[in-house]
Amino acid sequence: MDYKEHRENRENHKEELYSQAIPAGKRRYFFDVKETRGGDKFVTITESRKIFDNNTGDFFFEKNKMFLYKEDFEKFQQGLANALSFIETGIVPPPVVVEDSVNDVHSLDINLDGSAALDDINL
Repeated sequence: MDYKEHRENRENHKEELYSQAIPAGKRRYFFDVKETRGGDKFVTITESRKIFDNNTGDFFFEKNKMFLYKEDFEKFQQGLANALSFIETGIVPPPVVVEDSVNDVHSLDINLDGSAALDDINL
């Protein structure tokens, strides 16, 4: 999906409040703020990659989408900051500490074995 298609698609969805496209080589990232019918705002992050299909000889766009809800903004922001800090410095930052609904405190360690840190969360 190119920017024009994304914009037209955005205009058809009244719950979408804000959109920003970030071109990055063969990828494009879209940050969209939407609103639920209940008035809660959330973010969708979409990665769109242009891929060539050898069988048909045509290009197509593969999209991956993630939804980020308000209650997770702070944890997500800290996790991203930790990951970027690790890339820049090579130093493992302290884990993100979160509280669940029972007020138990958990720390989310950064996995250095390639597995997703969120795999260890029991919700």
